[in-house]
Amino acid sequence: MTEDFLLAKDKFKFIPYNTGMPQLPLPEYGRNIQNMVDYCVEIPDPEERTICAHAIVGVMRTLFPQNVGEKGDMKKFWDHLNIMARFELDIEFPCEVITAEEVHPRPERLEYMKAPIRNRQYGRNLEQIIKIVAMMEEGEERDRLISMVAHQMKKLLLTHNPDGVDNGRILKDLHRYSDGRIDLDPATYVLHDFRDVTPQPQGKKKRNNKKNTKYNKF
Repeated sequence: MTEDFLLAKDKFKFIPYNTGMPQLPLPEYGRNIQNMVDYCVEIPDPEERTICAHAIVGVMRTLFPQNVGEKGDMKKFWDHLNIMARFELDIEFPCEVITAEEVHPRPERLEYMKAPIRNRQYGRNLEQIIKIVAMMEEGEERDRLISMVAHQMKKLLLTHNPDGVDNGRILKDLHRYSDGRIDLDPATYVLHDFRDVTPQPQGKKKRNNKKNTKYNKF
């Protein structure tokens, strides 16, 4: 920086950019109205603070006459004033005004299912699917869905034990999850075997990766 520029900087005050100033709750009213509201909030005397608030609402009405309600209702301006004051303006409002809870409502608390999961490797969704399939009428569609569920159970178990799983255990779990409605004989009911088809980097040793592992029938 040159010496002339440094001297000029000491003599003149530079106008601050809006990007460096606090964000406006309601930008449509502009920075000047917001400064008035901030000043009003800090007035210590309650009576003077109330008079100032009414004056600001008068200015807002002049700028935005379309916001006046039926029969001269000014509620919208008082709501906007309370929002611009960040709900910190301590006065007797002439009408009921909007609250912080109405502007920024808290989301309802999500209730998580408290029932325990029998086997986490299967997950809760598969448990629900098994219950639905078990209640279906006997037939080809039910048999096809049972096969799909059983093979999905096997794939899920393989992600935890890539070396192999016991088909009998899967059919036993299926029997237990369905409360005995799905009863398959391990000696006659055949589950397909799967092989790992996850792409492996060239030149590197194959690693067992429990995540993102894909299995195909063979």
